[in-house]
Amino acid sequence: MKHAVDVSVIVPCYNTERFLSQALSSAEQNSRCNLEIIVLNDGSTDASLDIMRAHASRDERIRIIDKENQGYGATINRGIDEARGSYIAIVEPDDWVMPHMYDDLFDFACSFSALPDIVKTPYWRVWMPTTKRERLLHCSFYNRIEPPHQPFVLSDCPRLVQHHPSIWSALYLRDFLNRVPIRMREVPGAGWVDNPWLFETMCQAESIVYLDEPYYCYREDLPGSSSVTRVLELSLVRWNDMADVVDRVCPEDTGIRRALTVIGFRYAGEAISRGALEDPKLHDMMAAMFRRMDPDIILSLENVSPQLRAISFELAGREVPEISGLGYARALVNEFGYSISTNGLGFAAVRTGVYLERRNRQDNRSQEYLDKQ
Repeated sequence: MKHAVDVSVIVPCYNTERFLSQALSSAEQNSRCNLEIIVLNDGSTDASLDIMRAHASRDERIRIIDKENQGYGATINRGIDEARGSYIAIVEPDDWVMPHMYDDLFDFACSFSALPDIVKTPYWRVWMPTTKRERLLHCSFYNRIEPPHQPFVLSDCPRLVQHHPSIWSALYLRDFLNRVPIRMREVPGAGWVDNPWLFETMCQAESIVYLDEPYYCYREDLPGSSSVTRVLELSLVRWNDMADVVDRVCPEDTGIRRALTVIGFRYAGEAISRGALEDPKLHDMMAAMFRRMDPDIILSLENVSPQLRAISFELAGREVPEISGLGYARALVNEFGYSISTNGLGFAAVRTGVYLERRNRQDNRSQEYLDKQ
């Protein structure tokens, strides 16, 4: 008689032969929970399928689904539909996980009186991947998530959705995903569908638990990855998708709206630094986004520069208030201190230099625009 499956690990693959074996080998390093690894070949034209088959011949926990190319969202959905585990996990084929990630997270979930809907953890940033300078760094919410109790709901700790979506550093109760129900948006390619998935799952969850221990190793800024090839228009579209979730599920929650607003300014800041104010379509999309934001929340965001906040009022057609820069300066100092405490002085200095260069570029463009109005 077969044992029940505890965790189903979904690995969506499209032409990822370079890193796939490492990803699968890392997921295989779990021995306490009953694991299945569902590897979905999304129409790859490289040697990905051969690598999957080689691993499946050595580990009976691996199931291969070979299908035509449909994109990331459809591939994840197929994996969820095929899964038999109590929990669903996702591993990107160009990343890897630390040994016993799923053993530990399943044990943590079982330590509560009822299995929580979501088990969430921070992750390791793989900085300068595939170079001699590669190193692991803590992500931007490590040691910052402090729920008042466990389990909790998102309104207790909305900062959980303010950073990188990192949907793969978590377990999702399969019954929860089927009960709501929740599935990925199905679009060609990757399409940034992890962003609305993050808000849909976190806003809908009735029980979340958080373990402040990183296991997942995320390779940042790999050539060809969606984080590098992202289209500015797409980030603004996905922000509206997230806002739609908030409007539908938790419209009165100020904390969650604040986190959503921070994300919107992050997207807008990058767009402005890349000349979006001169692009009529992006200009109008940003204006529509800013009109969806609460002016009081915007004024309270000390981690957003005064120039960028002023731009938000201007584009939304609102009167531009006086915004002090003291809070922003204090926020920069606090962020520098956090970077030192989590990743060391060297990285903090490099990160701050890059951050300030980007912020100066976007603030200069913002000020030039404001001066013309």
